[in-house]
Amino acid sequence: MSMTEATTPSLSVAAPETNGARYLPWLLVLFAGSGASALIYEIAWYQMLQLVIGSTAVSLGVLLATFMGGLCIGSIGLPWWLRRRQAQLAAQGATLHPLRVYAALELGTGVLGLVGIWLIPLIDKLYLAGAEHGLPSMLLRGLLCACCLLPPTILMGASLPAITGWIENTPRGVAWWGLLYAGNIAGAVFGCLLAGYCLLRVFDLDIAIGWAVAINAIVAGLSFWVAARAPASAELQPDPHKPSEQPNEQPNAATGQREREARRWPVMLAIALSGCAALGAEVVWTRLLGLLLGATVYTFSLILAVFLIGLGGGSALGAWMGRRYHPRAALAWSQMALAAGVAWAAIMIAGSLPYWPINPDLSTSPWFTFQIDLVRCLWTILPAAILWGASFPLALAAADRSRGSHNNSGRLVGEVYAANTLGAIAGALAFSLFLIPWVGTRACEVMLVLISAASGLLLLIESFESDRWQPGVKIAAALVAAVLLAVTVPGVPGQMIAYGRLTAVDAGESQILYTGEGRNASIAVSRWSDGTIQFHVSGKVEASTDPADMRLQRMLGHFPALFHQGPLHSVLVVGFGAGVTAGSFTRYASVSRIAICELEPLIPPHSTAYFAKQDYDVMHDPRTQIYYDDARHFVLTTPEHFDLITSDPIHPWVKGSATLYSREYFQMVRNHLNPHGVVTQWVPLYETDAATVKSEIATFFSVFPNGSIWANELNGGGYDVFLLGSNDPANAPLTINADALQQTLDSPPYAGVQQSLAEVGLGSASAILDTYAGQHRDLEPWLVGAQINRDGNLRLQYLAGLALNDDNEDAIYAAMLKYRRFPGNLITGSPETLAPLMRVLRPR
Repeated sequence: MSMTEATTPSLSVAAPETNGARYLPWLLVLFAGSGASALIYEIAWYQMLQLVIGSTAVSLGVLLATFMGGLCIGSIGLPWWLRRRQAQLAAQGATLHPLRVYAALELGTGVLGLVGIWLIPLIDKLYLAGAEHGLPSMLLRGLLCACCLLPPTILMGASLPAITGWIENTPRGVAWWGLLYAGNIAGAVFGCLLAGYCLLRVFDLDIAIGWAVAINAIVAGLSFWVAARAPASAELQPDPHKPSEQPNEQPNAATGQREREARRWPVMLAIALSGCAALGAEVVWTRLLGLLLGATVYTFSLILAVFLIGLGGGSALGAWMGRRYHPRAALAWSQMALAAGVAWAAIMIAGSLPYWPINPDLSTSPWFTFQIDLVRCLWTILPAAILWGASFPLALAAADRSRGSHNNSGRLVGEVYAANTLGAIAGALAFSLFLIPWVGTRACEVMLVLISAASGLLLLIESFESDRWQPGVKIAAALVAAVLLAVTVPGVPGQMIAYGRLTAVDAGESQILYTGEGRNASIAVSRWSDGTIQFHVSGKVEASTDPADMRLQRMLGHFPALFHQGPLHSVLVVGFGAGVTAGSFTRYASVSRIAICELEPLIPPHSTAYFAKQDYDVMHDPRTQIYYDDARHFVLTTPEHFDLITSDPIHPWVKGSATLYSREYFQMVRNHLNPHGVVTQWVPLYETDAATVKSEIATFFSVFPNGSIWANELNGGGYDVFLLGSNDPANAPLTINADALQQTLDSPPYAGVQQSLAEVGLGSASAILDTYAGQHRDLEPWLVGAQINRDGNLRLQYLAGLALNDDNEDAIYAAMLKYRRFPGNLITGSPETLAPLMRVLRPR
């Protein structure tokens, strides 16, 4: 990138005002803008790339590592490039103005962000051309992320050393580095909330990225304006009344030994460990708080915002402390305090928050629930986040003192930032991909306590050695304190894994039979007070032996199988759950292949242990093959075509699940159906509202205009429904002959099918067809104005996230049935067979 060159102005005037100090508030505002745009990009790019590489922990880990790796490369690379460039310009009597460099970086980030709107979909197509499974797929996903994210994130990472390079590393200057970092995080908080609660909820990805590009352009323009008026560097003069702000002196005989011992590597290692613990904790706590608050897009934005608020406030605090106290000691004790902060958060999450007397179903508005959730997040993670925020400016001050006062400020900041970022990458990957599924969240929190204590001890050992007290005694005491904190960390209660945000309401009503924490989800199996076995995923009941749930699971399998025209050979099931839907296909002798796509490897074996009777032990059926992958990624990359695809994904309000309800996903499903193949899609009527349900139905019908709706009622009211469509070249609806259907059920080859349906009260053709609830052409007036869920906006997850505590199932179902008419184009048969159906299938 070509940088604008400027002649070095005179710096002989000593007054801070003429040396650029008056422009520091401008820099604070500008760097806040950088933080806001960076978070908007991060959220938008993650959403764009997940559409292709999937939402597994491996995919998200690759995304995170690539994003933060770019920041690390930029923070190291820019000072190295600047040293070489400055050496070339020194002979010419010119220099690079740091603020012009910063402006160019912002401009470049905006250009790359704008290009990415066009480039990322193109790279996606290249990825799909060579996508595979296993290790080659992981390597290809990493390459895709690198191509998309590294160029702009390298520029983002370079912005901190660029802007701090304008401020000389005097004590006041080092404090301002910390303040700029705090301002950047404050802007990140704004960007996080703006993207999560407004831009992506109201508009789409392109508009959100457009906002980020506009912010980059404004920041770049203002930076060029400031650079034209400000000197090439700002040397902030110390306050003569504050001894702590006097310049570092060369060590004399009395202080030489102490200065020699103040090596830099302990500071770098400590800030790397701090970054590792911070990102590891964010991974663990986001997962646990997502269980407790409901894993919506709003919850994740809220948790991230609170974490960033703590980092920003802590950075300002650390900048202040670095000027008034010995920064190395302050950094050391902040890490020791972090051990207590991590233990506090762990105790609150597992031992306190689940039992607060809160019933989210009583809320009359989601915004009231957000306020409660904000308080819970602040109460839990803010103390530790503040301490992590203070660590960075304290590390800058400590590293500056250990190097002396005549070093390149941008290089120093870049090195400390790179060390912190490398630790953060290691923490994010280690905890998300390996440690949580290997040892569980409690052991991870114990490790976080010990990592924080080790970081503090690393810096305190020197002060202990210089003390008259025996250093071994103090070190042992500190270790004992850290271990005592670690053992206080409680395990996550099984009731919280099972019931999540409803723990306070449902706790004590069931016996927890099993809990497990996998790479992608936490699962539980419980026995309700009436004997019903329930299967839970991430704080929600996903399947059970309750008659209503069993009926829906069998309907999703048997209905499309019976309605399919011609022999049924190959089936794809999206989501294993309790295995009941997949197990339904074992009753069909013609089925030769049952492919199951499941995100979490823990689910099939442990649900089979409790539901083998209900799912006919489908996991061990020789026709079954399970793929552990994100369902969208599997459908997108598989070359196979199927006679039937049935989808029972997680609730649409769960972050990421809306990708399995988008128009583009349904088109992918249709493209992988054989001619006249059949598809079903589950749609819950509970924990939602009419706008969300209309969006789901309208989006499905936009791809399958021949679609119909089939209902699983509960006591005559609404509960859930599923949508059924077919890949007919002329979009003609499936025709179901009621007499032929009954004959099929009565035939010996279908005895197992008839028995399976009879167990849930659907053993006859009339019982099956009585569940019809509507079709596209009849429901068009009801669906007017429904928002189509597209990949470019994923509107559904924002609609559903606002309605997860609503109880509108009866009203939604009643509104739907007002438009029901007898489907003469779908259901045929003899007059005596159709007469009772006509009396039932009429508007209510």
